[in-house]
Amino acid sequence: MSAGADEGEVGAGRGAASGADNSAWRRLRRTLARGLPGSLRGRFVLIMLVGVLGAQLASYALWTHQARDSRLEQVDELSRNVAYSVASTVRFFRSLPVDYRHVVLDQLRDMGGTRFFVSVNDHRIPVDDIGEGAAQSVVIDNFHQILASELGVDNARVEFSSPDTLRLFNNEVLLNDLPPRWGRHSLLLDPVDPPILVVQLPLDAQGWLYVATLLPVPELFEDGWLSGERLFAALIVLLAVIGLSLLGIRSATRPLARLSRAARQLGDDLDSPPLRETGPREVAATALAFNRMQRRIQHQVEERERLFTAISHDLKTPLTRMRLRAEMLDDAHQRERFCAALDELDLLVKGALASVRGLDLHEAIEPVDVRALLEGLAEEMVLQGGEVTVTGRAAPLPAKPLALKRCLSNLLENAVFYGKRAEVHLDDSAAMLTITLRDHGPGIAEGQRERVFSPFVRLEPSRSRHTGGSGLGLGIARHILRAHGGEMTLDNHPGGGLVVTLKVSRHADHDELS
Repeated sequence: MSAGADEGEVGAGRGAASGADNSAWRRLRRTLARGLPGSLRGRFVLIMLVGVLGAQLASYALWTHQARDSRLEQVDELSRNVAYSVASTVRFFRSLPVDYRHVVLDQLRDMGGTRFFVSVNDHRIPVDDIGEGAAQSVVIDNFHQILASELGVDNARVEFSSPDTLRLFNNEVLLNDLPPRWGRHSLLLDPVDPPILVVQLPLDAQGWLYVATLLPVPELFEDGWLSGERLFAALIVLLAVIGLSLLGIRSATRPLARLSRAARQLGDDLDSPPLRETGPREVAATALAFNRMQRRIQHQVEERERLFTAISHDLKTPLTRMRLRAEMLDDAHQRERFCAALDELDLLVKGALASVRGLDLHEAIEPVDVRALLEGLAEEMVLQGGEVTVTGRAAPLPAKPLALKRCLSNLLENAVFYGKRAEVHLDDSAAMLTITLRDHGPGIAEGQRERVFSPFVRLEPSRSRHTGGSGLGLGIARHILRAHGGEMTLDNHPGGGLVVTLKVSRHADHDELS
């Protein structure tokens, strides 16, 4: 029983750990997604940047590794050869009588193009050692190993010096202070100043043999893999790739942008021109499918309008006959009820037609004075027994005048009908126009606020036009507002009544309204 419990605890622990890992992974993905550009073009550019930079870094790292290995092999071979030459020179000097050594040194200096600068000093010359890294270690290790094996010398000093600080002879004179024939032709390569290898080892009890030479290896101590020249070349390649990529990506995404604009326009203007069925095969196929869809939607909308028009026309005659017969009824109560039912039926038919036709905004965009429009509607509400006050100011809003008027009119009619009076406030800014409309009616329960936007939905249970309309006004108003790049929210006021908030962006894409 205990073992089973332990296994259950282990399984639960593993499940919890797996759930935590999945949650962390999801958070990481959400964080990365928020950091990505919003547009397809921006994501393509980011992918190209990451790809090019990654490829360049990988290629430079590989190239640098190979170049470093090749340079180290070259340094190893060259330093071993030079070490054997130095060992032979030391062995030769050891075999000479002391009185003849200076004669050989003079002959070496007079030769001008020799590989070594050799001198015999009575003490070890101090050297300002420069350089570091793998190349220096290879050279020093090779010299110590070869000098020890060939000469039995284990106390040789192997160092690298800059030509500017290289000192020679017993009096430690600088190389730059000597005549050219005394060593400059052997140890300097104008205009390049490579490091000079200095080997000093005891020749006998009274002197030190001083040997200076060059290792003709470019960039002997340079281990940095990203030099200024390579960085400049990488930058040029990166800019060239980005420029060409931007041209290609722009050409590839332009059809998608046209498709996006056409899809936005389709919701508000079915008569927009079809897309050009050109470009790559996939883009042309997408444009063809979109145009077919647009034609089918246009056909269905036209059929819908014809259907409602035919219904309206065909119902007029029987409704008129029924109204005439109702007027002939002797019972006044029955006559009134019959006429009210006919009025309600006529209202439903007209409301359905208004809903169908009201969703098509065939108007030109014009600057609309929203304050003046609301004040004009407020005067009309007075004739219906309502009271509307308007406060605040707003700059002209690019909109379709009749559509916007219908939107605000529907909202004010509802406010006056349910609350008798309403207050409208305008709050304008460079980015957003906010219209707040408050009535003094019963308000709307929170669970019903989205439902009231559906067609023919009325929260008032009766079907009489005197207790609540046809249930189309709010839906039409929100559709018009969304077509203008806005949004509508409903909320109850703490002091009673409904608050309708309309927010319209001043940076909305006007192509959506065209």
